[in-house]
Amino acid sequence: MKKKTRIRITALFTSLMFLFSGCGKKEDSNKSQMEELNGKLTSYEKLTDEDNNIRTCYEVFVYSFSDSDGDGIGDLNGLTERLDYINDGDPSTKTDLECTEIWTMPIFPSPTYHKYDSTDYKAIDPQYGTMEDFEKLVAECHKRGIKLIIDLAVNHTSNAHPWFREASEYMKKLPENEEPDISECKYVGYYNFTKQAHSGYEMLGNDWYYEARFWSGMPDLNLDNEEVRNEIKDIMYFWLDKGVDGFRLDAVTSYYTDEKQKNIEFLEWLNKTVKEKKSNAYIVGECWADMSTYSDYYKSGADSFFDFGFSGQDGVIASVARGSKKASYYGEMLVREETLLNDVSDGKAINAPFYTNHDMARSAGYYVNDDGSKVKLAGALNLLGSGNAFIYYGEEIGLRGSGKDENKRIAYPWTASDASILKKYICKGPDGATTQMLTFGSYEDQKDDEYSVYNYFRNAIRIRNAFPALSMGRTDYNEELSGENTCVFIRRIEDLSEEEVLVAINSSGETQEIDLSSLSEYKNLKAVLTVSKDKVKLGSGKLTLPPYGIAFITK
Repeated sequence: MKKKTRIRITALFTSLMFLFSGCGKKEDSNKSQMEELNGKLTSYEKLTDEDNNIRTCYEVFVYSFSDSDGDGIGDLNGLTERLDYINDGDPSTKTDLECTEIWTMPIFPSPTYHKYDSTDYKAIDPQYGTMEDFEKLVAECHKRGIKLIIDLAVNHTSNAHPWFREASEYMKKLPENEEPDISECKYVGYYNFTKQAHSGYEMLGNDWYYEARFWSGMPDLNLDNEEVRNEIKDIMYFWLDKGVDGFRLDAVTSYYTDEKQKNIEFLEWLNKTVKEKKSNAYIVGECWADMSTYSDYYKSGADSFFDFGFSGQDGVIASVARGSKKASYYGEMLVREETLLNDVSDGKAINAPFYTNHDMARSAGYYVNDDGSKVKLAGALNLLGSGNAFIYYGEEIGLRGSGKDENKRIAYPWTASDASILKKYICKGPDGATTQMLTFGSYEDQKDDEYSVYNYFRNAIRIRNAFPALSMGRTDYNEELSGENTCVFIRRIEDLSEEEVLVAINSSGETQEIDLSSLSEYKNLKAVLTVSKDKVKLGSGKLTLPPYGIAFITK
């Protein structure tokens, strides 16, 4: 029987600060309020337990992240060398993001820069390094308490994959009036061939077509074929044996086009197959659809599906940060989604909040004439979603990029200085990408500025890691105290009343005062997120939130 681990907070606060006049310890004038309060927080004990799949995940496009060998292309060793940026494994330090999981976009050999069309599912693309480099990355991640999940696209292969090459060569040589025989070429059965021209099919030659819903270079696999499923099982077990902690599944709605139930059934098989090998492996799927659709996919038993309803420039997060939706809308949608996921999964669903990814325009471009305040607020709203939250590399410094896909996957700007030691890690990025202006500067420009986008994200993750209720709890939304510019909710873990925190958000550019007299038991201001030196104040039942400020209050 699996041992149940009770969540405990190890964070101890050395002093209790009251911020209303005449009470509490006087602040150090050399420290900001964020540094004064948040600096006392430490991660809760269960955060890096092996079985814990509720984390904070950092999505990395290896090609553009960190280059170790000077060829301008990011690689696995570059990622390993920069792990201390993501999480150095020491909760007492304040120089890392403290993310506890990494998702790498595809790392398999591929003819394209993005590598979503694999030619060999059991190898490392030579641009990225060797299998030994990957094994080192896994070991170094685990040493720091970081889980590693890898991208897996099994709805299609590359047309340069040996399976498709052999199948297509056989089909092209097939006499005009003959049907293919899988006993002569088993790989014919790995794909979907037909003599009828259909939407989503490409001409092979000799009057035959093959299914390729994305483009001609990505022929779709026949997932009803038992041998294909055995190949997929073998691939997943190969990487689990290498130490990966799970998989991000690409385009789960495209396994069977316009057949949701068959997609769910295939995911059920895939999830069961993975869990039979490694019970605590984590599965998160890309179901690019509305909330009512992706919630249905939880019936497969898979752990998570990305939270598309909150993401992108038209999602819940950007709408609230932009001011086109009331602050209260955020709380209402949190509750709606939690209820929906709970109903379809019997409470087993792990939501996967995210704000942007490699297919979306970067969020720093969502807000006209923004000084960084809205970028920061939106980042916090993403990280305040319960479940396993995801951050796309570069969002934490306000990196910009939109239009064609290459622009959304540009090189991470470690430094803008030729003299900096960090210059060695700079990648050239995808060919054809448009040069993007660094609105808020490089990482080196931001790291020592406590009010930078980078340090705001770092503080937001630190707070998320310190309060288990934020990631593992349910939302009790307070409609009475929420409205146009404010959103108030309590996040709590059932049967653990001490593991709860009140969150109050100001989504506007004006100071807001909230009357907390009806929640007078919440009196201890434990953490804050602010976009300027203006302070959060709590006293006499009143909470004052500066522009775009967020307060975290406990009993």
